[in-house]
Amino acid sequence: MTEARRAVTAPAPPGARPGPPGRPGFGLGLRSPHLPYVRAHRPPVGFFEVISENFMYAQGARRRALDEIADAYPVVLHGVSLSIGSTDPLDHDYLGRLKRLADDVGAPWVSDHVCWTGVLGLNTHDLLPLPFTEESLAHVVRRVRTVQDVLERPLVLENPSSYVGFRASTLTEWEFLARMADEADCGLLLDVNNVHVSAFNHDFDPVEYLRALPHERVVQMHLAGHTHYGSHIVDTHDAPVAEPVWELYRLAVELTGGGVPTLLERDDKLPAFPELLAELDTARAVAGGG
Repeated sequence: MTEARRAVTAPAPPGARPGPPGRPGFGLGLRSPHLPYVRAHRPPVGFFEVISENFMYAQGARRRALDEIADAYPVVLHGVSLSIGSTDPLDHDYLGRLKRLADDVGAPWVSDHVCWTGVLGLNTHDLLPLPFTEESLAHVVRRVRTVQDVLERPLVLENPSSYVGFRASTLTEWEFLARMADEADCGLLLDVNNVHVSAFNHDFDPVEYLRALPHERVVQMHLAGHTHYGSHIVDTHDAPVAEPVWELYRLAVELTGGGVPTLLERDDKLPAFPELLAELDTARAVAGGG
């Protein structure tokens, strides 16, 4: 596989929906309550990201709506159940369904999280942190290579927010991510909000984190809101992007050289779609130096 950043503009697999050409730019997470608005108004959005698991089994009107949107916009998939760090075997039925969905919508890449979500066949429905050790790094790298072979497209992995860590860790999170991306030849999804959340919760320097990443491996960025409880921050995705996150995003754009597709996430307390468009305009302005 070619370098992940370069691979995002590679042709889709045979039989896939071609989609509009060019880099996606600035996008939004597609949520079910907004489907009617998007279909009716065709808003000025560069691309949409859908939660993979919400559509892997979908049929009928909901799936037809996604197909219609994928005909008009680039669509990428973002999963929450790959469990790349688990000791359970990879779920090849899940991977098969994921590949079919990616082929159907012409997704140039598929993303998920550097985490584990369960063990012994049990799903916790949470993104659990990994121990950042040489052993877990080798384990994740092997599994990423397998997943990319199955999907026949880049796997792009996100830094999740975290609230606890492992005493056994011998690497920093940014060291782990950098080596994982290099050794597995995969892309990174840089969630700028998660860097801020985890930096506060674990008392590390978010600027050092951003500067240490392999910037050429960053295929996509996420922006989102959070809830600050004083002693800790929770990644809630239910509020506008906070000012410290905008500042980090400005630095991330500078470090990556600009042009990395950026997505605004909102999962709860959803506002009207035009409000999200206005916040996306803020992202464009920040990325452009405004």
